[in-house]
Amino acid sequence: MKIATFNANGIRAAAKKDFWSWFMKMDIDILGIQETKIQENQLNPMEYKLMGYDNYWHSAEKKGYSSVGILTKYKPLNVVKGMGIEKYDREGRVIRVDFENFSVVNAYIPSGTSGEERHQYKLEFLKDFRQYLQEVQSKQQNLIVMGDYNIVHKRADIHNPDRKDNPSGYRPDERAWLDDFYSSGFHDAFRMIYADDILFSWWSYRAGSRQRNKGWRIDHISVSDSLKDEVKDVKIYKDPVFSDHCPVVLDINI
Repeated sequence: MKIATFNANGIRAAAKKDFWSWFMKMDIDILGIQETKIQENQLNPMEYKLMGYDNYWHSAEKKGYSSVGILTKYKPLNVVKGMGIEKYDREGRVIRVDFENFSVVNAYIPSGTSGEERHQYKLEFLKDFRQYLQEVQSKQQNLIVMGDYNIVHKRADIHNPDRKDNPSGYRPDERAWLDDFYSSGFHDAFRMIYADDILFSWWSYRAGSRQRNKGWRIDHISVSDSLKDEVKDVKIYKDPVFSDHCPVVLDINI
């Protein structure tokens, strides 16, 4: 089974760059999209049904902002939009699909780059998100958590690890959250396969960052302990270009 995550930075903008043609050629089973920047009433579910996918969306109250979705070849038993916490749910940040023997959570973790207030909001989200995942896992131990985490974990996951400006996304407090996450029942699927490889999933639009490969790896697919031995491969597709992020695809036995 192929399970993919992709921050589209606007689903309509990515579509104009031929994302859906690439997606269909890849024969992906489940896709989690972040930052769709579209309202549910602007979407045409039948368009994706004709492609062979059930599709579910969780949009932000604010138009053109945040929002997530999941496309799946397999009809889920249950779909849950949000975490049940209004201050996050109104930003359209989490959607989950439950199947008989596993669940998939697609998350767009807040960026804290606009200022200290948003960085603190991000830390609050991380704390509450961890509790949410624990509640989900109490009912389904086979859990895949994917999305734009907006956090660099290790030095190898950023092109300039010795930077001194302490940007949100590379701060000790949020990196420590990932340390704890990956030592308490979850695994970074990419690092399970490629322990030392230096590959990125996001590049700034500034100063030709992508062409010079000055990026960050912030788009993650994490698997629970019960699934770690089922991971076959994880690929980061830098090209072609659909967004400032690129798709990450997990190949797993389920």
